[in-house]
Amino acid sequence: MKDISIYFSPVDVTGEWHEDQIGSKIVTNHSSFSEIQKNSCALIYVPEFRGFKNSDIKQDVQSKFREAFYELQIGTNWNSNLYDLGDILPGQDLKDTYFALSQVASELVKINVIPIVVGGSQDLILALYTAYEKLEQMINICSVDYALDLGAPEDEINSNGYLSHLLLKRPCYLFNHANIGLQVPYSNPKEFTLFEKLYFDICRLGEFNADFKKAEPHLRNADIINIDFESIKASETLSRSGLPNGFYAEQICQIGKYAGISDKVSSFGIFNYINQTQVSDQLLAQLIWYFIDGVAARFGDFPIGNKADYKKFTVVMEESNNELIFFKSNKSSRWWMEVPFPPINQSKYERHYLVPCNKEDYENAMKNELPDLWWKTYQKLS
Repeated sequence: MKDISIYFSPVDVTGEWHEDQIGSKIVTNHSSFSEIQKNSCALIYVPEFRGFKNSDIKQDVQSKFREAFYELQIGTNWNSNLYDLGDILPGQDLKDTYFALSQVASELVKINVIPIVVGGSQDLILALYTAYEKLEQMINICSVDYALDLGAPEDEINSNGYLSHLLLKRPCYLFNHANIGLQVPYSNPKEFTLFEKLYFDICRLGEFNADFKKAEPHLRNADIINIDFESIKASETLSRSGLPNGFYAEQICQIGKYAGISDKVSSFGIFNYINQTQVSDQLLAQLIWYFIDGVAARFGDFPIGNKADYKKFTVVMEESNNELIFFKSNKSSRWWMEVPFPPINQSKYERHYLVPCNKEDYENAMKNELPDLWWKTYQKLS
């Protein structure tokens, strides 16, 4: 692993915590940089806000969320190491910050350490994507966001318009992008149409509120989870600005827990953390806590290799006479769907051969209805 200590400033949080609090367990970067052990989580704060269109935003380098996080209790099954690597301070140019974060994330992902990145403007997701680009790995991104944030390629990258810049990268390693929590009043019709043409996935806020199971497969299918903190209702954080509609506090924590449980998620980002209040600091701390608690509860049941621990279901579609194959885990009762891919580029897309789904997709197939998720995945593989 390359030396990444050069990108950080030390953690400046002190206090007295009893042995059951996070502050007594977490390994912090105060004056020296500890060796990072594999199979752990690493907290990183990036107070970079130049990506906001409102350039007047000011932010303390040391946010209060750390103090709130350190005071929380250690989870029951937290057996892995937990690190707080410190702050990646803004570089001379915005691109310098992108570079630093991508270098750090790439090195951590290589050794199976999950970076938990708290930002700054949401365009920092480009730096996380670049980290995987260095690894030449096809990835899926799931954004928990009230808007699609595509933007125009000719415009400068910003927190509300970054995805188009990612899509134009060559080679492009993005296989799928899913949005959870879209609010249609903030959705540009052209962006919505492009999402559909790219066979990307959308779970609107109303759909999420009606049934969380609609969103769970998207979280389970992602390599990078990207949460826009502004997608939380303003009343939940007691913020003077923000949106009247959005996720409730318990919902965003539920999302964090399921994101952590996913065996596939290897990076977790929380961005657009502005308009801080004591309540928002506490909520952010809890969101991080629930993600780590989810990581500690992972089942390790992504169906690769031997599938002896899974129940296999085969559905024959009447009109096409094609077979749809589903797998159900005996450990977690979670579902996956097998999607055939063309004979070319098999190794490139092999990890997308089995797609997380829910029981409803199987039930729809039993009614001779081709699941929308199957069709979208097949089109991307073709």
